Amino acid sequence: MGVEVHGTVTEGFEPVEEAFARNFEHLGDRGAAVAVYRDGHRVVDLWGGVKNANGTDGTDGAEPWRRGTAQVVRSATKGVAAAALLLLHQYGELDLDAPVGHYWPEFKAHGKERVLVRHVLNHRAGLPLLDRPLTPAEALDPLRGAEALAAQAPVWEPGTDHGYHALTYGWLLDELVRRVTGRGAGEWIADRIAAPLGLEFWLGLPAAEAGRVGRVGPVEGPEPSGALRARPKRSVTAAYDDPASVTRRAFAAISPFPDPNDPASRAVAQPAANGIATADGLARFYASLIGRVDGVRLFDPATVARARAEESAGPDRVLIVGTRFGLGYMLHGSASPFLAPGSFGHPGRGGSLGFADPESGIAFGYVTNGFRTTVTSDPRAQALVRAVRSALAG
Repeated sequence: MGVEVHGTVTEGFEPVEEAFARNFEHLGDRGAAVAVYRDGHRVVDLWGGVKNANGTDGTDGAEPWRRGTAQVVRSATKGVAAAALLLLHQYGELDLDAPVGHYWPEFKAHGKERVLVRHVLNHRAGLPLLDRPLTPAEALDPLRGAEALAAQAPVWEPGTDHGYHALTYGWLLDELVRRVTGRGAGEWIADRIAAPLGLEFWLGLPAAEAGRVGRVGPVEGPEPSGALRARPKRSVTAAYDDPASVTRRAFAAISPFPDPNDPASRAVAQPAANGIATADGLARFYASLIGRVDGVRLFDPATVARARAEESAGPDRVLIVGTRFGLGYMLHGSASPFLAPGSFGHPGRGGSLGFADPESGIAFGYVTNGFRTTVTSDPRAQALVRAVRSALAG
C-alpha cells in the first residue's frame, strides 16, 4: 500500500505530485514535504508519510506528517544564513570587499589579514577545518567555533582557491553578523527575515516550536546520480576515509558530530548546518529573494545578481569534485543540479534542498526525515526538480 499524499497542486503541476508519490514507493522516503512557488504564489504544497523517520506508514500508531511538520535541513541552512550578510551589504552596513578583520579585529592573527567578507561566502577563506575539533558540548556555545578560527592559520592562501567550509562557514558568518549588528545570526534572521515573511524557519529552535519537529534517521535507497553518488570515484572515497585529509577534517570540525535529534543541539544557532524548516519555509524564503511574496521582497535585483554570479568553480579542495559557488549559494552544475543554469540555492546533506530560479520565477523547497549519504545531489530532490521542469515545459 502506497503512502497517501496530502496537499494541493495548481493545474499544470501534477507531475510534481506524481514524482512525490514515487519517492515513497521507489526512493525510500518515509516522511517528506515539497513546496513550489511561481512568481510569488504557491503552486505546489504536498506532504506525506510519518513525522519521525523510525515510524512506518502512519497507520500503526506512528504520528503522521502534517502540514507544518518541520525537519532539520542540514546545509540547506547555509542559503538562508547567507542572506543575512547579503542583506547587511544591501543595507549599507557591511562591505563584502572589506577584510573580515575590519569588523572582527581578533580574526587578523596568523596570516588572515587578507581574508575578505566575500571569501566567507564563496568558500575561499582557507578555513574549512579546526586545528582542534570541538566536542558536541563545546559546540553548544555559539562563540567557541569563532574563537577557534580567529586563533588559527588558514589551510591555503585566502582567495586563491576554494573548498567547501562545511561547518566553519557557520561560525564565520555568525560572528560577522554579531560584530556588525550586536546579535547572532539566528536572532537577526528571526527578526529581519522570518518574521516579515511568516517563514517556518528557525536557526536556534524555540522551545514552543519543538513539538512540530520530527526525528530524522538514515534510510537506504537506489544510488543517486550526479557527482557525489553512492559509489564515488576512488579519489573522493580516499578523501573521506583518510582521517588526516582536509575533507575528513572539514566534516569533523565538531567531533563526534552532534545528534540532529538532540533538543540541546537544535536550540543553538549553527548557521552552517542546523536550521529547521518546513518545505514551505524554504520555498517561501527563496521566492522572496527573486520577487514579492505577500508584498515582501528581500533581495533587490543587484543582490540577486551578486548571489548568483560565479565566484568559485572547479575542483573543490574539500568535496574533491567540481563545485560552483556564488556569494553564499551553490550554483547549478553537475555536483548540485538545480532547475536551470541561472538557478541558485543550497542542498542539505541527507536530502533537503532549496533554490530559486529568477528566469522562470520558480522557488523550491524539499525537506525529509530520511537522511541519505548524499552531500549535494539527492535522487528524491532531483526527481522533484525534474518534475517541476516537466511541468514548466507543459
